[in-house]
Amino acid sequence: MKKRLSNLTIANVPAAIPRYDRRAIMPGIVHLGVGAFHRAHQAAYVDACLADGEGDWGIVGVSLRSPDTRDALKPQDGLYTLAIRDSAGEQLQVIGSIQSLLVAPEDPGAVLAALTDPRIRIVTLTITEKAYLRAADGTLDSAHPDIVHDLANPGSPKTAHGFLAEALARRSIAGTPPFTVLCCDNLPANGATLHRLLIEFAKLRDADLGRYVADEVAFPSSMVDRIVPATTDADRARIADELGLEDAWPVMTEPFRQWVIEDRFPAGRPAWEKFGVTMVEDVRPFEDMKLRLLNGAHSGIAYLGLLSGHATVDRAFADPAIRQFVDRLWAEAIPTLPQDAGLDPIPYTAELAARFSNTALAHRTAQIANDGSQKLPQRVIASALARLEAGLSPEHLSLVVAAWIAACAARGGSLPEGHFTDPLDAALGDLFGRNLPTTTMAEAVFDLAGFAIGHAERQKLIEFVATHLVHFKQGGPKLAFAALGIGNEPPGVGG
Repeated sequence: MKKRLSNLTIANVPAAIPRYDRRAIMPGIVHLGVGAFHRAHQAAYVDACLADGEGDWGIVGVSLRSPDTRDALKPQDGLYTLAIRDSAGEQLQVIGSIQSLLVAPEDPGAVLAALTDPRIRIVTLTITEKAYLRAADGTLDSAHPDIVHDLANPGSPKTAHGFLAEALARRSIAGTPPFTVLCCDNLPANGATLHRLLIEFAKLRDADLGRYVADEVAFPSSMVDRIVPATTDADRARIADELGLEDAWPVMTEPFRQWVIEDRFPAGRPAWEKFGVTMVEDVRPFEDMKLRLLNGAHSGIAYLGLLSGHATVDRAFADPAIRQFVDRLWAEAIPTLPQDAGLDPIPYTAELAARFSNTALAHRTAQIANDGSQKLPQRVIASALARLEAGLSPEHLSLVVAAWIAACAARGGSLPEGHFTDPLDAALGDLFGRNLPTTTMAEAVFDLAGFAIGHAERQKLIEFVATHLVHFKQGGPKLAFAALGIGNEPPGVGG
């Protein structure tokens, strides 16, 4: 049996290893949601800064739900392998920036102690869209059981909102300056969105705390981009053979990475720009392009791929009909982007096409398909509504929404039960069981998910979605594509 990757065994591994004394590193960042994406993205950037001599930016990783990451990495002293893969091969790098790992449900007091440590100047988050606990209208879901719990039990919170508010309250009382909160999730204007939600939460606790969060705490927005497929047992076995050591949870990723951040850090920050991070005044144009072109296409590939029998992104994207559809989706979405922000979407989509074709990643369509009700508003519906406002058709954008509904309904039938999940699964199951007319069904799903509430073009979008749903019901993706004329031109014309 191989030895485990750790501080004691790392010296002779055949991979790039941390070029700094990990014992001398001081914590400067707490990260909430220490999953695979964080370890492939932010933690790798911080690792480069530590190697450059910025030794006071070590990461305290916090899992808000499961102990799995802590259990995998604690015996490894927080070390793990980052496997950067493309069709030409694989490069391995051992990342050392995560100093310690905490599990919030086991010891919320330890998490609050980390957050109130005066050395911590930045708190970053990758907790997924659903963990922001927004109601259908985008405000804080104050009736959510976890929010109710945190308001009643501020010293033992369950949510990111509860931890941030209590830590900021304690820092204020102690005279410790607030940390900067850096959201790294795929939310529109993610920093501003989290700021608004946390103000709402803090006001429910105490009006003065609400004012403090509103006036004294910085929430720069950011845009993150790197494809990170789920790690498989085959990945673990391959990397163990290459390292000569067991790594319980290596992370797979692609060569491409991008991080754009609004440069507002009153308490200081690492010199991320030395390592490719783009520091800007306003992240919104970059965010819009990424959400609408990369993430929107990813969702389309996922749901259409699932319905067409494709298990991974590269296989789905190699399907001529899906590739042609994605080109047309991009052609619809590009005019909805800011036209005066210096964006260059045509080369960007060409790069996306190369990334989607990466056969080494095996990025599962079912992984991307999770939580569609939370992802589609910013990825697809915003673009579709913008086109309708401009008097343009959102035929391809609306097909993605219909494909999500069709794929949800297909679970337990042509797709396995539980093949992917959504926070609305129970309510969606009830709707699907009622055998409603198609337009009524589309309206009910829009109501349930809170899609386009109050928007003047909402009914038109529902009608587009309902038309696609009829096609899916009558003839699956093949008929849905044929109704759009897909199959009559070569791929690559729209991107």
